[in-house]
Amino acid sequence: MKALLLSIACALTLGAIAQPNAKPVGGTGPMISVDKELIDYGTITQSADGNRSFVVTNTGDQPLVISNCQGSCGCTVPKCDSAPIPPGKTSVVNVHYDTERVGPFTKTVTVTSNAANTPNLTVNIKGTVEAKEGAATPAKARP
Repeated sequence: MKALLLSIACALTLGAIAQPNAKPVGGTGPMISVDKELIDYGTITQSADGNRSFVVTNTGDQPLVISNCQGSCGCTVPKCDSAPIPPGKTSVVNVHYDTERVGPFTKTVTVTSNAANTPNLTVNIKGTVEAKEGAATPAKARP
């Protein structure tokens, strides 16, 4: 029994020595996280303020660089800062949804960066735009 335990201990020690340059669990480099993965506009009135934002944090140990912010359609326009985000610091991503479009919506914003954990991070956006009182509403689809 002692010989078995000694063999296991030696194998674990040799395994640790054989990989001196292995990255620690969790990795290193820039890491991205957001304060919310869903922006819920709720129910808003046509022409209401379509601006919202979310916060990106660099939880890694190297600068995080956002290379692109892309909405899933022309009605969803994000704006990202291109300056590198130092470790532990944050940046705000502003999102504008076109609230002239009446009806429910589900869209996405994709943040592309040099993050080691999620180089293409997606934030979901949803809500419903109701027509202004007295405004014409779009015709319902026929079955």
